[in-house]
Amino acid sequence: MTETHVPEDAEASTCPHCGMAFPSETIRDMHVGRSHHDAMSAAERDAYEDAYYADADDLRLFQYKALGALVLVYFFFLITYAAVA
Repeated sequence: MTETHVPEDAEASTCPHCGMAFPSETIRDMHVGRSHHDAMSAAERDAYEDAYYADADDLRLFQYKALGALVLVYFFFLITYAAVA
């Protein structure tokens, strides 16, 4: 079983299937969807889908920000090289 860390001052969300503690409900919902897929109820499936799509949206935003930063760095070095050469 994988160890999880829940801060002392936070309420833990526990998995209803295996009793594992998670720092947030979203992470617990992702765990239930991935580890207990066959035993999920309809409400747990909906919570997993919501958490999955929210995570996908966050990842897509991070990818756009990383791409923007990479483009800025590229043009910075291009302009610097053009100015020095």
